[in-house]
Amino acid sequence: MFTKNSIRRRFLLQLIFSSASLILIFSSILYFYVEKSIYNEKIEELTQYAKNIANFQSISQSMESENPLSLNVEIIYLKNKDINTNAYETSQNNHNYLTVIFPFNTKDNSYLKITKDITQTRKLLDKILKYIFIINIAGFLLVIIYAITLSKMLVAPVQTLSNKLSNMNEHLMKPIKMEELPQEFEPLGETINRLLGRIQNFVKYQKELFIGTAHELKTPLAVIKLKNQVTLIKKRTPEEYIEALKTTNKTIDEMNVIVSNILNMGRQEGAQLEKPIEVDVIQFLKSKANDFQLLAENEGKELIIDIKPDGFMAMLQVSLLNQIIQNFLQNALKFTSKNKSVILRSRPDDYGLLIEVIDQGCGIDDTMDLFAPFKRQGNKSGVGLGLFLAKSAADALGAKISIRNRDDGVEGTIASLQLSSKLSCIIPRKN
Repeated sequence: MFTKNSIRRRFLLQLIFSSASLILIFSSILYFYVEKSIYNEKIEELTQYAKNIANFQSISQSMESENPLSLNVEIIYLKNKDINTNAYETSQNNHNYLTVIFPFNTKDNSYLKITKDITQTRKLLDKILKYIFIINIAGFLLVIIYAITLSKMLVAPVQTLSNKLSNMNEHLMKPIKMEELPQEFEPLGETINRLLGRIQNFVKYQKELFIGTAHELKTPLAVIKLKNQVTLIKKRTPEEYIEALKTTNKTIDEMNVIVSNILNMGRQEGAQLEKPIEVDVIQFLKSKANDFQLLAENEGKELIIDIKPDGFMAMLQVSLLNQIIQNFLQNALKFTSKNKSVILRSRPDDYGLLIEVIDQGCGIDDTMDLFAPFKRQGNKSGVGLGLFLAKSAADALGAKISIRNRDDGVEGTIASLQLSSKLSCIIPRKN
Protein backbone atom coordinates (compact mmCIF):
# COMPACT_ATOMS: atom_id res chain seq x y z
CA MET A 1 0.00 0.00 0.00
CA PHE A 2 2.82 2.38 0.90
CA THR A 3 6.43 2.47 -0.14
CA LYS A 4 9.26 2.07 2.33
CA ASN A 5 10.07 5.79 2.31
CA SER A 6 6.43 6.88 2.61
CA ILE A 7 5.80 9.46 5.33
CA ARG A 8 2.28 8.16 5.71
CA ARG A 9 3.55 4.60 6.23
CA ARG A 10 5.94 5.71 8.98
CA PHE A 11 3.21 7.79 10.60
CA LEU A 12 0.76 4.86 10.49
CA LEU A 13 3.23 2.43 12.05
CA GLN A 14 4.23 4.86 14.80
CA LEU A 15 0.63 5.76 15.61
CA ILE A 16 -0.53 2.13 15.63
CA PHE A 17 2.42 0.98 17.74
CA SER A 18 2.09 3.79 20.27
CA SER A 19 -1.70 3.45 20.51
CA ALA A 20 -1.53 -0.34 20.85
CA SER A 21 1.15 -0.01 23.56
CA LEU A 22 -0.99 2.54 25.39
CA ILE A 23 -4.06 0.29 25.23
CA LEU A 24 -2.06 -2.74 26.42
CA ILE A 25 -0.46 -0.87 29.31
CA PHE A 26 -3.73 0.73 30.39
CA SER A 27 -5.61 -2.60 30.20
CA SER A 28 -2.92 -4.41 32.17
CA ILE A 29 -2.93 -1.75 34.87
CA LEU A 30 -6.74 -1.87 35.01
CA TYR A 31 -6.85 -5.66 35.29
CA PHE A 32 -4.17 -5.87 37.98
CA TYR A 33 -5.90 -3.10 39.89
CA VAL A 34 -9.25 -4.92 39.77
CA GLU A 35 -7.62 -8.23 40.73
CA LYS A 36 -5.70 -6.66 43.57
CA SER A 37 -8.79 -4.85 44.85
CA ILE A 38 -10.92 -8.02 44.88
CA TYR A 39 -8.21 -10.10 46.55
CA ASN A 40 -7.56 -7.41 49.15
CA GLU A 41 -11.27 -7.31 49.89
CA LYS A 42 -11.40 -11.11 50.35
CA ILE A 43 -8.30 -11.10 52.54
CA GLU A 44 -9.78 -8.29 54.63
CA GLU A 45 -12.99 -10.30 55.09
CA LEU A 46 -11.12 -13.45 56.18
CA THR A 47 -8.88 -11.39 58.47
CA GLN A 48 -11.95 -9.84 60.10
CA TYR A 49 -13.45 -13.29 60.63
CA ALA A 50 -10.17 -14.42 62.20
CA LYS A 51 -10.16 -11.41 64.53
CA ASN A 52 -13.72 -12.13 65.67
CA ILE A 53 -12.89 -15.76 66.36
CA ALA A 54 -9.70 -14.77 68.18
CA ASN A 55 -11.79 -12.53 70.40
CA PHE A 56 -13.77 -15.64 71.51
CA GLN A 57 -16.75 -14.97 69.30
CA SER A 58 -18.61 -17.83 67.71
CA ILE A 59 -18.12 -18.57 64.07
CA SER A 60 -21.80 -18.00 63.33
CA GLN A 61 -21.75 -14.57 64.98
CA SER A 62 -18.61 -13.53 63.10
CA MET A 63 -20.07 -14.45 59.73
CA GLU A 64 -23.46 -12.79 59.58
CA SER A 65 -23.24 -12.27 55.82
CA GLU A 66 -21.09 -15.25 54.94
CA ASN A 67 -22.08 -18.92 54.49
CA PRO A 68 -20.16 -20.86 57.16
CA LEU A 69 -20.01 -23.88 54.88
CA SER A 70 -17.79 -21.95 52.44
CA LEU A 71 -15.13 -21.53 55.12
CA ASN A 72 -12.75 -24.03 56.64
CA VAL A 73 -11.37 -22.96 60.05
CA GLU A 74 -8.47 -24.78 61.67
CA ILE A 75 -6.13 -24.16 64.56
CA ILE A 76 -2.49 -24.84 63.73
CA TYR A 77 0.69 -24.55 65.73
CA LEU A 78 3.78 -22.88 64.28
CA LYS A 79 7.11 -22.28 65.85
CA ASN A 80 9.10 -19.04 65.47
CA LYS A 81 6.41 -17.39 63.37
CA ASP A 82 6.26 -13.65 64.07
CA ILE A 83 3.61 -12.56 61.62
CA ASN A 84 0.31 -10.84 62.18
CA THR A 85 -1.43 -11.99 58.99
CA ASN A 86 -0.33 -14.25 56.12
CA ALA A 87 -2.46 -14.90 53.02
CA TYR A 88 -1.91 -17.11 50.01
CA GLU A 89 -3.84 -18.80 47.22
CA THR A 90 -3.83 -22.50 46.32
CA SER A 91 -5.45 -24.61 43.61
CA GLN A 92 -6.80 -28.15 44.00
CA ASN A 93 -9.24 -30.24 41.92
CA ASN A 94 -10.13 -27.29 39.64
CA HIS A 95 -10.94 -25.19 42.68
CA ASN A 96 -9.16 -22.13 43.99
CA TYR A 97 -8.74 -21.47 47.69
CA LEU A 98 -7.66 -18.39 49.60
CA THR A 99 -6.03 -19.05 52.96
CA VAL A 100 -5.38 -16.59 55.77
CA ILE A 101 -3.24 -17.43 58.80
CA PHE A 102 -3.94 -15.24 61.82
CA PRO A 103 -2.46 -15.36 65.37
CA PHE A 104 -4.85 -17.05 67.84
CA ASN A 105 -2.87 -17.57 71.04
CA THR A 106 0.66 -16.24 71.21
CA LYS A 107 1.48 -18.26 74.34
CA ASP A 108 1.30 -21.64 72.63
CA ASN A 109 2.06 -20.34 69.11
CA SER A 110 -1.39 -21.30 67.87
CA TYR A 111 -2.81 -19.74 64.71
CA LEU A 112 -6.13 -19.65 62.98
CA LYS A 113 -6.04 -21.08 59.46
CA ILE A 114 -9.10 -19.89 57.56
CA THR A 115 -9.56 -21.19 54.06
CA LYS A 116 -12.25 -20.03 51.65
CA ASP A 117 -13.23 -21.34 48.23
CA ILE A 118 -12.80 -18.46 45.76
CA THR A 119 -13.37 -20.44 42.58
CA GLN A 120 -16.24 -18.18 41.54
CA THR A 121 -14.12 -15.11 42.17
CA ARG A 122 -11.36 -16.56 40.00
CA LYS A 123 -13.89 -17.33 37.26
CA LEU A 124 -15.13 -13.74 37.51
CA LEU A 125 -11.57 -12.43 37.11
CA ASP A 126 -11.03 -14.72 34.13
CA LYS A 127 -14.18 -13.34 32.52
CA ILE A 128 -12.98 -9.79 33.18
CA LEU A 129 -9.62 -10.65 31.59
CA LYS A 130 -11.39 -12.18 28.60
CA TYR A 131 -13.59 -9.12 28.14
CA ILE A 132 -10.57 -6.81 28.44
CA PHE A 133 -8.79 -8.89 25.79
CA ILE A 134 -11.80 -8.63 23.45
CA ILE A 135 -12.06 -4.89 24.08
CA ASN A 136 -8.32 -4.56 23.34
CA ILE A 137 -8.73 -6.31 19.98
CA ALA A 138 -11.68 -4.08 19.10
CA GLY A 139 -9.78 -1.01 20.27
CA PHE A 140 -6.75 -2.03 18.24
CA LEU A 141 -8.91 -2.37 15.09
CA LEU A 142 -10.43 1.04 15.80
CA VAL A 143 -6.93 2.48 16.22
CA ILE A 144 -5.93 1.11 12.81
CA ILE A 145 -9.02 2.65 11.19
CA TYR A 146 -8.44 5.92 13.02
CA ALA A 147 -4.74 5.97 12.06
CA ILE A 148 -5.53 5.35 8.38
CA THR A 149 -8.17 8.09 8.38
CA LEU A 150 -6.00 10.56 10.27
CA SER A 151 -2.93 9.89 8.12
CA LYS A 152 -5.00 10.35 4.97
CA MET A 153 -6.35 13.64 6.30
CA LEU A 154 -2.87 14.89 7.23
CA VAL A 155 -1.29 13.86 3.93
CA ALA A 156 -4.16 15.31 1.84
CA PRO A 157 -2.66 18.86 1.70
CA VAL A 158 0.71 17.46 0.61
CA GLN A 159 -0.96 15.39 -2.09
CA THR A 160 -2.90 18.46 -3.22
CA LEU A 161 0.33 20.44 -3.53
CA SER A 162 2.02 17.54 -5.29
CA ASN A 163 -0.81 17.16 -7.80
CA LYS A 164 -0.85 20.86 -8.58
CA LEU A 165 2.93 20.97 -9.04
CA SER A 166 3.00 17.83 -11.19
CA ASN A 167 0.48 19.36 -13.60
CA MET A 168 2.47 22.56 -14.03
CA ASN A 169 4.85 23.43 -16.83
CA GLU A 170 6.59 26.60 -17.96
CA HIS A 171 3.49 27.65 -19.90
CA LEU A 172 0.95 26.94 -17.14
CA MET A 173 2.05 28.13 -13.72
CA LYS A 174 -0.65 29.21 -11.33
CA PRO A 175 0.02 30.23 -7.73
CA ILE A 176 -1.33 27.97 -5.02
CA LYS A 177 -4.43 29.31 -3.27
CA MET A 178 -3.45 29.83 0.34
CA GLU A 179 -7.05 29.69 1.61
CA GLU A 180 -7.24 26.04 0.51
CA LEU A 181 -4.31 25.03 2.73
CA PRO A 182 -4.30 24.38 6.50
CA GLN A 183 -2.52 26.95 8.62
CA GLU A 184 0.47 24.64 9.19
CA PHE A 185 1.09 24.43 5.41
CA GLU A 186 0.86 28.17 4.73
CA PRO A 187 4.67 28.74 4.98
CA LEU A 188 5.23 25.90 2.50
CA GLY A 189 2.60 27.35 0.17
CA GLU A 190 4.17 30.80 0.36
CA THR A 191 7.60 29.34 -0.41
CA ILE A 192 6.24 27.44 -3.41
CA ASN A 193 4.45 30.55 -4.69
CA ARG A 194 7.68 32.57 -4.41
CA LEU A 195 9.51 29.81 -6.25
CA LEU A 196 6.86 29.77 -8.98
CA GLY A 197 7.18 33.54 -9.31
CA ARG A 198 10.93 33.23 -9.70
CA ILE A 199 10.52 30.50 -12.32
CA GLN A 200 8.02 32.62 -14.25
CA ASN A 201 10.35 35.62 -14.18
CA PHE A 202 13.26 33.42 -15.17
CA VAL A 203 11.39 31.95 -18.15
CA LYS A 204 10.16 35.40 -19.17
CA TYR A 205 13.56 37.02 -18.92
CA GLN A 206 15.31 34.11 -20.60
CA LYS A 207 13.06 34.47 -23.63
CA GLU A 208 13.66 38.22 -23.69
CA LEU A 209 17.38 37.59 -23.23
CA PHE A 210 17.61 35.26 -26.21
CA ILE A 211 15.64 37.67 -28.39
CA GLY A 212 17.60 40.67 -27.12
CA THR A 213 20.95 38.93 -27.55
CA ALA A 214 20.14 38.01 -31.13
CA HIS A 215 19.04 41.58 -31.84
CA GLU A 216 22.02 43.19 -30.10
CA LEU A 217 24.54 40.99 -31.90
CA LYS A 218 22.78 41.24 -35.24
CA THR A 219 23.11 45.03 -35.36
CA PRO A 220 26.93 45.27 -34.98
CA LEU A 221 27.40 42.34 -37.35
CA ALA A 222 25.30 44.16 -39.94
CA VAL A 223 27.40 47.32 -39.38
CA ILE A 224 30.66 45.36 -39.85
CA LYS A 225 29.37 43.72 -43.01
CA LEU A 226 28.14 47.03 -44.44
CA LYS A 227 31.44 48.78 -43.69
CA ASN A 228 33.39 45.98 -45.33
CA GLN A 229 31.15 46.05 -48.40
CA VAL A 230 31.58 49.81 -48.74
CA THR A 231 35.34 49.48 -48.32
CA LEU A 232 35.54 46.81 -51.04
CA ILE A 233 33.56 48.77 -53.64
CA LYS A 234 36.63 50.68 -54.79
CA LYS A 235 40.28 50.95 -54.09
CA ARG A 236 41.09 53.24 -51.15
CA THR A 237 44.08 54.83 -49.53
CA PRO A 238 45.85 53.12 -46.61
CA GLU A 239 44.45 55.74 -44.24
CA GLU A 240 40.90 54.94 -45.32
CA TYR A 241 41.52 51.22 -44.79
CA ILE A 242 42.91 51.97 -41.34
CA GLU A 243 39.83 54.05 -40.51
CA ALA A 244 37.54 51.24 -41.69
CA LEU A 245 39.42 48.73 -39.55
CA LYS A 246 39.16 51.03 -36.54
CA THR A 247 35.39 51.22 -37.03
CA THR A 248 35.22 47.44 -37.31
CA ASN A 249 37.29 47.00 -34.14
CA LYS A 250 35.05 49.42 -32.28
CA THR A 251 31.99 47.44 -33.31
CA ILE A 252 33.70 44.20 -32.28
CA ASP A 253 34.47 45.75 -28.87
CA GLU A 254 30.79 46.50 -28.45
CA MET A 255 30.00 42.89 -29.25
CA ASN A 256 32.61 41.75 -26.72
CA VAL A 257 30.87 43.81 -24.05
CA ILE A 258 27.58 42.06 -24.83
CA VAL A 259 29.25 38.62 -24.73
CA SER A 260 31.03 39.49 -21.46
CA ASN A 261 27.76 40.46 -19.83
CA ILE A 262 26.16 37.22 -21.00
CA LEU A 263 29.10 35.33 -19.49
CA ASN A 264 28.54 37.25 -16.26
CA MET A 265 25.04 35.85 -16.20
CA GLY A 266 26.47 32.34 -16.31
CA ARG A 267 28.85 33.19 -13.49
CA GLN A 268 25.97 34.59 -11.46
CA GLU A 269 23.98 31.38 -11.84
CA GLY A 270 27.02 29.59 -10.48
CA ALA A 271 27.24 32.06 -7.60
CA GLN A 272 23.63 31.28 -6.70
CA LEU A 273 24.72 27.72 -5.96
CA GLU A 274 27.48 28.85 -3.61
CA LYS A 275 27.09 27.99 0.07
CA PRO A 276 25.80 31.02 2.01
CA ILE A 277 28.08 32.36 4.73
CA GLU A 278 27.44 34.58 7.71
CA VAL A 279 28.36 38.17 6.89
CA ASP A 280 27.87 41.55 8.54
CA VAL A 281 26.02 43.48 5.83
CA ILE A 282 26.77 46.82 7.49
CA GLN A 283 30.52 46.24 7.41
CA PHE A 284 30.23 45.13 3.80
CA LEU A 285 28.37 48.34 2.88
CA LYS A 286 30.98 50.47 4.61
CA SER A 287 33.75 48.72 2.69
CA LYS A 288 32.00 49.26 -0.66
CA ALA A 289 31.27 52.87 0.27
CA ASN A 290 34.95 53.58 0.90
CA ASP A 291 35.89 52.18 -2.52
CA PHE A 292 33.26 54.15 -4.40
CA GLN A 293 33.92 57.30 -2.38
CA LEU A 294 37.37 57.54 -3.97
CA LEU A 295 35.88 56.90 -7.41
CA ALA A 296 33.28 59.63 -6.87
CA GLU A 297 35.96 62.14 -5.84
CA ASN A 298 37.96 61.43 -8.99
CA GLU A 299 34.84 62.19 -11.05
CA GLY A 300 34.12 65.41 -9.16
CA LYS A 301 31.08 63.97 -7.37
CA GLU A 302 30.25 63.33 -3.72
CA LEU A 303 29.18 60.05 -2.14
CA ILE A 304 27.25 60.65 1.10
CA ILE A 305 27.17 57.68 3.50
CA ASP A 306 24.36 57.17 6.03
CA ILE A 307 24.49 53.55 7.21
CA LYS A 308 22.46 52.22 10.14
CA PRO A 309 22.33 50.18 12.41
CA ASP A 310 25.76 49.25 13.75
CA GLY A 311 25.48 45.69 12.50
CA PHE A 312 23.19 43.33 10.59
CA MET A 313 24.24 39.68 10.35
CA ALA A 314 22.85 37.58 7.50
CA MET A 315 23.44 34.21 5.84
CA LEU A 316 23.87 34.90 2.12
CA GLN A 317 26.14 34.68 -0.92
CA VAL A 318 28.42 37.74 -0.71
CA SER A 319 29.10 37.75 -4.46
CA LEU A 320 25.40 38.23 -5.19
CA LEU A 321 25.08 41.07 -2.69
CA ASN A 322 28.21 42.66 -4.13
CA GLN A 323 26.76 42.51 -7.65
CA ILE A 324 23.61 44.34 -6.57
CA ILE A 325 25.28 47.10 -4.55
CA GLN A 326 27.99 47.59 -7.15
CA ASN A 327 25.41 47.94 -9.93
CA PHE A 328 23.42 50.48 -7.90
CA LEU A 329 26.46 52.62 -7.17
CA GLN A 330 27.89 52.40 -10.70
CA ASN A 331 24.57 53.49 -12.24
CA ALA A 332 24.13 56.27 -9.70
CA LEU A 333 27.60 57.72 -10.36
CA LYS A 334 27.22 57.26 -14.12
CA PHE A 335 23.97 59.23 -14.37
CA THR A 336 24.80 61.85 -11.73
CA SER A 337 26.34 65.03 -13.10
CA LYS A 338 29.58 66.57 -11.87
CA ASN A 339 29.44 68.55 -8.59
CA LYS A 340 26.34 66.65 -7.50
CA SER A 341 25.95 63.94 -4.89
CA VAL A 342 24.94 60.30 -4.50
CA ILE A 343 23.58 58.94 -1.19
CA LEU A 344 24.18 55.41 0.12
CA ARG A 345 22.04 54.73 3.15
CA SER A 346 20.58 51.82 5.08
CA ARG A 347 18.15 51.43 7.94
CA PRO A 348 16.08 48.62 9.52
CA ASP A 349 12.41 48.33 8.58
CA ASP A 350 9.53 45.92 9.10
CA TYR A 351 10.87 43.55 6.41
CA GLY A 352 14.49 43.51 7.56
CA LEU A 353 17.19 45.87 6.28
CA LEU A 354 16.49 48.52 3.64
CA ILE A 355 19.47 49.61 1.50
CA GLU A 356 19.01 52.62 -0.81
CA VAL A 357 21.21 54.37 -3.38
CA ILE A 358 19.86 57.83 -4.27
CA ASP A 359 21.26 59.76 -7.23
CA GLN A 360 20.72 63.10 -8.93
CA GLY A 361 20.45 61.75 -12.47
CA CYS A 362 17.87 62.07 -15.20
CA GLY A 363 15.25 59.83 -13.60
CA ILE A 364 13.52 56.87 -15.21
CA ASP A 365 10.43 56.10 -17.25
CA ASP A 366 8.05 54.41 -14.81
CA THR A 367 6.28 52.57 -17.64
CA MET A 368 9.44 50.60 -18.57
CA ASP A 369 10.54 47.33 -16.99
CA LEU A 370 14.15 48.26 -16.36
CA PHE A 371 14.89 44.82 -14.91
CA ALA A 372 14.24 43.14 -18.26
CA PRO A 373 17.37 42.32 -20.30
CA PHE A 374 18.73 44.95 -22.76
CA LYS A 375 16.52 47.72 -21.35
CA ARG A 376 18.42 51.01 -21.31
CA GLN A 377 17.48 54.41 -19.92
CA GLY A 378 19.16 57.76 -20.55
CA ASN A 379 21.92 58.72 -22.94
CA LYS A 380 24.75 56.79 -21.28
CA SER A 381 26.42 53.80 -22.91
CA GLY A 382 25.65 50.32 -21.69
CA VAL A 383 24.30 46.94 -22.69
CA GLY A 384 21.26 46.98 -20.42
CA LEU A 385 22.00 43.81 -18.47
CA GLY A 386 23.14 45.32 -15.16
CA LEU A 387 19.73 45.67 -13.53
CA PHE A 388 18.66 42.33 -15.00
CA LEU A 389 21.59 40.66 -13.23
CA ALA A 390 20.85 42.62 -10.04
CA LYS A 391 17.23 41.41 -10.09
CA SER A 392 18.32 37.80 -10.59
CA ALA A 393 20.76 38.12 -7.67
CA ALA A 394 18.09 39.64 -5.42
CA ASP A 395 15.67 36.81 -6.25
CA ALA A 396 18.35 34.27 -5.36
CA LEU A 397 18.90 36.02 -2.01
CA GLY A 398 15.17 36.10 -1.27
CA ALA A 399 15.35 39.91 -1.24
CA LYS A 400 13.18 42.64 -2.74
CA ILE A 401 14.59 45.05 -5.32
CA SER A 402 13.04 48.16 -6.87
CA ILE A 403 13.92 51.42 -8.63
CA ARG A 404 11.77 54.54 -8.70
CA ASN A 405 11.98 58.29 -9.21
CA ARG A 406 12.68 60.57 -6.29
CA ASP A 407 9.66 62.28 -4.73
CA ASP A 408 11.45 65.05 -2.81
CA GLY A 409 11.45 67.58 -5.65
CA VAL A 410 14.95 66.65 -6.84
CA GLU A 411 15.40 64.90 -10.17
CA GLY A 412 16.93 61.47 -9.83
CA THR A 413 16.19 57.88 -8.83
CA ILE A 414 16.15 55.69 -5.74
CA ALA A 415 17.39 52.11 -6.14
CA SER A 416 16.28 49.96 -3.18
CA LEU A 417 17.23 46.53 -1.83
CA GLN A 418 15.36 44.96 1.09
CA LEU A 419 17.01 42.04 2.86
CA SER A 420 14.71 39.78 4.85
CA SER A 421 15.25 39.48 8.60
CA LYS A 422 14.03 35.84 8.66
CA LEU A 423 17.57 34.57 8.11
CA SER A 424 19.25 37.56 9.69
CA CYS A 425 19.78 39.12 13.08
CA ILE A 426 20.43 42.69 14.05
CA ILE A 427 23.46 43.36 16.22
CA PRO A 428 22.51 45.55 19.21
CA ARG A 429 23.77 49.10 19.08
CA LYS A 430 26.82 49.74 21.23
CA ASN A 431 26.31 52.07 24.18
